[in-house]
Amino acid sequence: MATTGYADIAAHYRKKIQDGDLRPGDTMPSMRQVCEEFGVAQTTANRAFRLLKSEGLTLPKAGVGTVVAGPVSNNIGARVALHAATGSALGGGENSRILEVGTIGADELVAPRLDIAPGTPVHVRRRVVSRGGVPVHMSSSYYPAYVMAVTPELAEPVSTGGSRELAAERLGVAQDRVLEEVTSRLATEAEKTALGLTAGDVVVTQVVRTVYLADDRVVEVAVKVAGGSTILRWTTPLR
Repeated sequence: MATTGYADIAAHYRKKIQDGDLRPGDTMPSMRQVCEEFGVAQTTANRAFRLLKSEGLTLPKAGVGTVVAGPVSNNIGARVALHAATGSALGGGENSRILEVGTIGADELVAPRLDIAPGTPVHVRRRVVSRGGVPVHMSSSYYPAYVMAVTPELAEPVSTGGSRELAAERLGVAQDRVLEEVTSRLATEAEKTALGLTAGDVVVTQVVRTVYLADDRVVEVAVKVAGGSTILRWTTPLR
């Protein structure tokens, strides 16, 4: 019989968290319970829990033990890898709800990142990504004319599960790099409604993401907004 490893245990609880069976604030099983359930030594259980913590899925709470962290919004690297492995950029328990699609004039935030003049028409797709029924982030993706020319599907109010990947494939050029700029600001009323935020003045985290193709063209500029309970997670290789 195959031996249960720490990665198997971590995968078990990761799925429960992503599917909403374990929700933010819920207490994780004790080390003893994990050892008994999976028939492993405490060192194996500890290693599994350390992995979940490093992924931002759990955190220690004094006097309680280990609890499930707030909603996690994966970074673009994780989503590109997920799409390559599964054909969708959405993880387990995630769903994407389209709020708006259409053509607008690029504002002063988006225009310089697309190297166009403010007011130039661009296509926008706004959506809310939820996990286990809990809103995680609101994202507005902006696409230049040459992207829309090869991916007319992006004009439809349905989730593609990988819009950038589809555009890059049609253009015949791979995604190369991303610039992510993070700041904090007060939420707009529309953002508060979409994310289920009810306080008067709510501070949100904004991530402006500019994705470049290997030929240096921009395939997407996205503005992602998340409430204070959502963890924005990056993993940066150091070697």
